[in-house]
Amino acid sequence: MHRPTTEIALLWLSLVALADPASAQPPAPPVRMTFKEAIAQATERNPSVQEAAKGILRAEALLRQATSSILPALNAGVVNTTVNSGRSFNGVTTLPQDQVTANLNLSALLFAPVQWAERAQAGDNRHVAEFGAADVRRQVAVATAQAYLAVIARRRVLDANVRARDVARAHYELASQLRAAGAGSLLNELRAQQSLSSDEVLAEESAFAVYNAQEALGVLVAADGPVDAAEEPALEVPSTLESAEAAMPQTRSDLRLADARTRAAGRVLSDSWKEYLPSVMGLVQPQYFQPETIFQPSLSWRAQVLVNMPIFDFGYRRATRAERQASFDESKLEQTALLRQVKSDVRSAVEAIKSAERALASARAAADQARQVVDIANISFRAGATTNIEVLDAQRASRDADFAAEVADDQLRRARLDLLVALGRFPE
Repeated sequence: MHRPTTEIALLWLSLVALADPASAQPPAPPVRMTFKEAIAQATERNPSVQEAAKGILRAEALLRQATSSILPALNAGVVNTTVNSGRSFNGVTTLPQDQVTANLNLSALLFAPVQWAERAQAGDNRHVAEFGAADVRRQVAVATAQAYLAVIARRRVLDANVRARDVARAHYELASQLRAAGAGSLLNELRAQQSLSSDEVLAEESAFAVYNAQEALGVLVAADGPVDAAEEPALEVPSTLESAEAAMPQTRSDLRLADARTRAAGRVLSDSWKEYLPSVMGLVQPQYFQPETIFQPSLSWRAQVLVNMPIFDFGYRRATRAERQASFDESKLEQTALLRQVKSDVRSAVEAIKSAERALASARAAADQARQVVDIANISFRAGATTNIEVLDAQRASRDADFAAEVADDQLRRARLDLLVALGRFPE
């Protein structure tokens, strides 16, 4: 006996719900963060920042290794020697069958210019790692700020498309009412419905673009889901640029990193002459023998001074110095190019702000004028003085003008952020 069709349908729907429980639950709303909260969390939890912090720990470990290599060292050893038979002469043991030897080795570098130079170079590398971590935090902060601004811009585009969709829906409803009353036509209704359908597609695409931007922001701040922007950042630029530009070598982490790399390469180059100097090591060795022999007393010690002098190496040190010179010159050129690029970024950001301000003023005026045109076109259409073609054209023009205004507003925000980044004022 077959079950009724309604029961089968209900059973099928329940099985689908059990097979895909996630589809029955609405997605969790995104976490809202302020601009400062997003930047702070990104610079603390982002994996790139954590990797840079591990680089600092590695540099500190190498510095401790270099430091320990120039400090005194103490080693102990115990040896038990067994031979097949002992030896003696006139009742005095000359070679015992079993003998235990214990010794201490105390060594210290008395003169080690190469090792001392390597310790100083390790300290420079630690500073380079610290500045490198700071620059990684800057890059993560800038990427997070850009993602935050993208969320704001895409949400405003969504709002503009939603407004356009609502206006198109109102016009479609009016066209339907006029046709039902015998004062309109099917053509006008279909045109209005087509415009509404197009605006609904744009609104849906804009909503998904907002979600994508929220997901990108969530990845940067190391969150477990999308993150929404809770506010619009102020992004106040300094009124005078002279003092800000003069402070860039101290405020920009990439300039400090380039300077640290150049200094480190210069120290390695300047220390090359120390490889021609000798190294001197002192060694003290107390020893204990049990049993003692006629040739080996129970307690003894000896002291040594070891001098190592490099004489000839087939040009290895000259080649090494040439390589260090090339590295130093390369670092110097990179530092000069970076400083030139930074100054260019400042000038470009200043001009971008001026251009964006002018463009935003014009775009907002155009958007306001387009909305007035829509209002006039709707009034004329209601009065029968025009067709809905003019209304639809006015609506499309208004939607495009709103979109252009939001783009200009986003460009102004990004130009201000670029200027703060170029001056080293972001992140603070």
